[in-house]
Amino acid sequence: MFQRMGDWMLKVDKSKCSGCRVCQAICSIHHEKVNNPKKSRLKIVPKFPEPVIDIIVCDQCGKCAEACPSGAITEKNGVYRINKNLCTNCGVCVDACPCGAMLTHPDMDTPLKCDNCYMCARWCPTGAITKA
Repeated sequence: MFQRMGDWMLKVDKSKCSGCRVCQAICSIHHEKVNNPKKSRLKIVPKFPEPVIDIIVCDQCGKCAEACPSGAITEKNGVYRINKNLCTNCGVCVDACPCGAMLTHPDMDTPLKCDNCYMCARWCPTGAITKA
């Protein structure tokens, strides 16, 4: 599956995902300076009983920006970003996300959303997430 990420595509191949969560670790370290998968901007969801793992990451569709009542989410070069100064943490964007990629954490003042840094693709050891 390809997901639009600005000028490049993020390719997700869940059949290659081992569930190691390196992508979540590097994401939370890069953005929040902590190794906490719950503060990552993507989700790894094991599906039991089958050995399948879903990789859920923002596809930059813009539904969050359309729903945001404070105008805190704007697009630049195909990537939607949250302006922390304008966000009221109302959660409307989280509810509007069709793929479940807008995440929240009780320690955070704003929702967590992929910002196109591609660190997950850079560090994925199995090639389940790649920059294409």
